[in-house]
Amino acid sequence: MTEIYETQSERTDLPLVVMPAVLDAMIEPIKAQFPALHDVARVRMFEEFTSDEAVLAERLKNADALLVGGYHISDDLLRTISEQGHVKCIVFCGTGVASYINLELARELKVRVCNAEHYGGHAVAEHTFALLFELIRKVGQLDKDVKAGNWAWAGGGGLQLAGRRMGIIGLGGIGTTVAGIARAFGMEVAAWNSHVPAEHFERSGAVPVDDLNELIETSDVISVHLLLNDATRGIVTAENLAHLKPGTMLINTARSEVIESGALLARLQEGDIPAALDVFDHEPLAADDPICHVPGIVLTPHVGWRTDGAFKELTRQMIACMNAYFAGEDYNVVVSEH
Repeated sequence: MTEIYETQSERTDLPLVVMPAVLDAMIEPIKAQFPALHDVARVRMFEEFTSDEAVLAERLKNADALLVGGYHISDDLLRTISEQGHVKCIVFCGTGVASYINLELARELKVRVCNAEHYGGHAVAEHTFALLFELIRKVGQLDKDVKAGNWAWAGGGGLQLAGRRMGIIGLGGIGTTVAGIARAFGMEVAAWNSHVPAEHFERSGAVPVDDLNELIETSDVISVHLLLNDATRGIVTAENLAHLKPGTMLINTARSEVIESGALLARLQEGDIPAALDVFDHEPLAADDPICHVPGIVLTPHVGWRTDGAFKELTRQMIACMNAYFAGEDYNVVVSEH
């Protein structure tokens, strides 16, 4: 039986905020934030996660606002919840809301859409290096070998970061944090970002490179940190990836859609580029997806942002979005209802 957590259930005079599905790791952090909605809205949270749209629609009956995370809102579901439950505010628990909700349709339906910002920058940057260290030192495999009684690792030694060049694609908040960590490891850092002022490069210590192909072909590690929007979708092309020299390590903890569809898989299938990915075209990733069968690839299930600190800040912002909506104010609004 599905566990349902409710606050102020007797206050039917208050608007109803529904979270129809929640990731296990978010249950306690979001509960800790609900008191901030006291006397503003009652909350109903379903603690069993599902992405079944029929179930989600049923759970959202009579909802005035929606907290969403971990699943996509299809156009059909968006229309349904707007009509049946008069939902006029959706708060997405993340930054890349455009990957999960049709923002143009939300605008047409006059549904406010909010997101969270800058809550997981350090978490994603740290995960970037967790992936990188798995590529260069293969700690996971070494652990298995030692526990199996194989002390003399057949793979030889690892790679050293100090003295190597990291090329960062996208020098926003996360990219800047990655640059700082890379420099602390003794790496040379260069970056490409067409919309970042020169002072930003100076503060990060990254050498600006105006040509993306040049950045790619002169780097030992490429790390992708672009936000996904209309301007960046598919901005890294197959032609760009052709400039990867054999042995260059590629890491993507941003969004898969910033790389031209199919281009990364085709390049990795050539077999000379070690890669580590936390984001994919289709999530959750199917076991028979071709990317799973690229030799030597390291994959994690879009968990780069999931840390205790990130959850705390993320859930705080989610509730702040709701408070602002019911107060007639704006907070992290991506699509306005007006």
